[in-house]
Formats: sequence, C-alpha cells, structure tokens
Amino acid sequence: MKKQATFYHAGCPVCVDAETQFAGALNPESYAVEIVHLGTAPERIAEAEEAGVNSVPAMVVDGKPYHINFGASLADLKS
Repeated sequence: MKKQATFYHAGCPVCVDAETQFAGALNPESYAVEIVHLGTAPERIAEAEEAGVNSVPAMVVDGKPYHINFGASLADLKS
C-alpha cells in the first residue's frame, strides 16, 4: 500500500519550481503524491494548517510537514 504525501503550494514562481524539484522526487511506487494549489482550492487551507503547514511551498509526508522554501504564508493566502 502506498503512503500519502501532499504538496501544498500557491502557484507563485517559488512554489512552481519546488513542485518541479520536489513533488516528483518521491518514489512513485511508495508514495501517492497529491498536489494542492491553495490559490484555486482555498477551502483546503485549514487542512494544510491542521497538518502543520505554516507557509508554502510545503510537503506533508507521513504526517510531517516539510517547508521547502518561503513563497507565501498561509495567513497571506487567507486574505
């Protein structure tokens, strides 16, 4: 059974670059990676916060958030 990884981003250049570099880096035989664009799916911001995401781009793997670089804070996405 594959483990779940979720990559959260907001579509900014930093986020798009991180998606290219990191979201595809996990072994597809081991991980199912979901890409969530919080700019087009703002209803999932609370889910990202609950997972421990403070800023995007970030990836949550095995329930642990990993902040890759700073593109935007979740507070900025809420406004």
